[in-house]
Amino acid sequence: MSLSTDRTRQFEAAALPHLDAAWNLARWLLRDDQLADDAVQEACLRAFRFFEGLRGESARPWLLGIVRNACYDWMRQNRQLADQLEFDELRDSEAVSAPFSSSADGDPARQWEQRVQGERVNAAIDALPPVYREVIVLRELEELRYEDIARIAGIPLGTVMSRLSRARSMLRESLRDERPGDAGGRTRHVNV
Repeated sequence: MSLSTDRTRQFEAAALPHLDAAWNLARWLLRDDQLADDAVQEACLRAFRFFEGLRGESARPWLLGIVRNACYDWMRQNRQLADQLEFDELRDSEAVSAPFSSSADGDPARQWEQRVQGERVNAAIDALPPVYREVIVLRELEELRYEDIARIAGIPLGTVMSRLSRARSMLRESLRDERPGDAGGRTRHVNV
């Protein structure tokens, strides 16, 4: 077995289990499936190139840090387009509808309510500035430890905690607005 083949197998064993998390982070940061695919591909090429630099560390935060950097590089290079990307309800809600499509009780009204709530949460996360969106995605969706988030984002632990606090506050505020479909103009609040 050649050294190159062995290195490739080691890289695949370290990186492949984390590709879903990598794509998820890229998708939330770039707000586009194709751009996320491209960013993850670029990040994997970078990661493979510098794989020797991974020494006894967890591959997940290491790879996600490279994905984050690839996304921010793209946003800097394409600032005008990145600022214009908008939330597309049909495209961006498909992933949300799947978990709610089959409720245990089979109540269509409850399923619809769960889907609408999921769409609202996704739209609220999508509306956050990237520095807040990334910490929410890494903590709440990818369930990473604060220390790993600090490493990925290249920021102090205290900054991670303050950004998470601010992001959660922004989400609560965003989700306090009246929910679509409420009768009589009543305002209902969602606890986050």
